[in-house]
Amino acid sequence: MNKKLIISVTIIVLSVGVLALAAGMMYKQKVNAQEPPAPPQTVFYSPVITLPQLPDKLEFAGEPVPMKNFEVRERLDREIIVTTFRHGPTILAYKRANRWFPDIEEVLKKNNIPDDFKYMALAESELSEVVSPAGAAGYWQFMEETAKRYGLTVNDEIDERYHIIKSTEAACSYLRNSYSRFNSWTMAAASYNVGVPNLSSFIEKQRRADFYNLHMNQETSRFIFRILSFKLIFSNPETFGIEFRESDLYKPLKFYEVEVSGTVDSWVDFAEAEGISYKALRYFNPWIRAASLKNKAKNTFYVRIPVNKNLEI
Repeated sequence: MNKKLIISVTIIVLSVGVLALAAGMMYKQKVNAQEPPAPPQTVFYSPVITLPQLPDKLEFAGEPVPMKNFEVRERLDREIIVTTFRHGPTILAYKRANRWFPDIEEVLKKNNIPDDFKYMALAESELSEVVSPAGAAGYWQFMEETAKRYGLTVNDEIDERYHIIKSTEAACSYLRNSYSRFNSWTMAAASYNVGVPNLSSFIEKQRRADFYNLHMNQETSRFIFRILSFKLIFSNPETFGIEFRESDLYKPLKFYEVEVSGTVDSWVDFAEAEGISYKALRYFNPWIRAASLKNKAKNTFYVRIPVNKNLEI
């Protein structure tokens, strides 16, 4: 084979290779054009969590909280973090507070109880109709025996632990009595959780009468700080990363009252006579616990009737 033939064959082979490569690239471009574009990659990121800053000074019911005490600061820190980042319940509690705080504030003021105690109702029930495992019920979480001792009606037909005004009046009576015993609103609040006899026992055994220097069970130790966390967060929610529009909040209920002193054979019939549904009657009066009222004691009750006769805003 001569040199010219070898060169010619080589050129032909290279040309075929180039053509094959070009054809392959064109085919790939055609296939790619027919295929859908690849989905964008998901980018994962972690939001920056800014921890709430503790105040240097703080009071409860006009009494100073010893914020220079590191153990006190840590206990408060715990409750603020728990309450702040437990988003759902805290947000719902704030919404409810807009509805129920006006009633509570009015009763506290009338009874000369410091306004800060409205946050104790939040610490107790978050202003919902809850029942504790121990049987405490209502906005202020009264046990049945204690509720009756402070003038609330509790039976199969009526449970005034769910009456926002009467239960707040009863809480005021308890707190006033407790303050007379301990001469401290902070200790009065603690006694509401643990009971006057138990708190008196702590004082006697430890020879200390200051809440912040008493060793107590965990629930009571946390109770005051839970109240303080609600006070701090609800007084300035934006500082804790919670923002509300006015339309987000639950509006106070608009109603008039009808006096009931006798029996009610059927609350459904009563509701229809007032031009409202039974559901609306029970919503505005959660203290009604049965379908009728025998009222053997002949007590007088004031039943709330919605002004617009329904549950519309």
